[in-house]
Amino acid sequence: MVAFGGIMVALGWITNSYAQSLEMLYFGAVLGGIGGGAVYATCVGQAVKWFPDRRGLAVGLTAAGYGAGAAISVVPIREVIAAVGYESAFFWFGIVQGGLTAILAWLMRAPDPGETAGAAAPKVAQTQTNYTPLQVLSNPVFWLLYIMFIMVSASGLMATAQIAPIAKDFNIGDSIVFLGATTLSAALIIDNVCNGAARPLFGWISDYIGREYTMALAFGLGGLAYWLLGSFGYMPLGFVIFAALIFLTWGEIFSLFPSTCTDTFGTKFATVNLSLLYTAKGTSAFLVPVANLIKSSTGSWHMVFVATAIMNFIVVALALFVLKPMRRRMLAKG
Repeated sequence: MVAFGGIMVALGWITNSYAQSLEMLYFGAVLGGIGGGAVYATCVGQAVKWFPDRRGLAVGLTAAGYGAGAAISVVPIREVIAAVGYESAFFWFGIVQGGLTAILAWLMRAPDPGETAGAAAPKVAQTQTNYTPLQVLSNPVFWLLYIMFIMVSASGLMATAQIAPIAKDFNIGDSIVFLGATTLSAALIIDNVCNGAARPLFGWISDYIGREYTMALAFGLGGLAYWLLGSFGYMPLGFVIFAALIFLTWGEIFSLFPSTCTDTFGTKFATVNLSLLYTAKGTSAFLVPVANLIKSSTGSWHMVFVATAIMNFIVVALALFVLKPMRRRMLAKG
């Protein structure tokens, strides 16, 4: 599956290198998206199986690798585009990324039965039952996780997808903040680092204090970060700091939700169950334009940040007072 994903990624990028119309660009995006999804879902599905005692950290590191690849390639791609054009950049980076992924895929495998038996006992409760995808889809815990994922993902996307317009509307995008870097450029660099670091950091924390408590910690800080950015983001340094805090408390959804899902529904069908849950991110993307509607109707970003903060605080309450008791009862039944 990962090798297939690598091939699809290569085909997607190569298609874009030859695209002469918007429709072809969309087609290339579909191919690349299928490939990226195949690689990501399968790798995360393997991570949750290999490290039951450090599931949050393992998934967080895997998810961080996905983001780190994008961060590492930004500058080289930009340089290639500047030197020889975007067509060559799409073509050669597609070949390299897709080819390496297809080759490395053959080094990956799932643990054999009993191979992880020597791992330390996990500090968080985990089911011994393996739920099939159909059983998962009929379980209310899954749909609660799905709704929580949508709310946190949507609130994050509303802000993260609008960082440049927000900086522009605050009239600080080109302000020098430190070391000659503009507010926007500094924010984008630091935000990517925080987004990647959040995944293993909060995944690791959740392995010790539990998934729900970590959700409450992360999403509570996230709600505060949205409010702070809306209230003090007009200051260049404040914008950089509070935008970074948003990314730091948003990226961990890619470690907390997969580990919680596997703890709850078992490892045998973990990859497909995680993939079903991960569709919540795609669903949340449809809510992103709501931020523009709110901004257009109110004339400022303030209410956007109020809405995103409230969404995070609601998820905190759901994690502590709904999800935790539901999962406790479910795990008690075995």
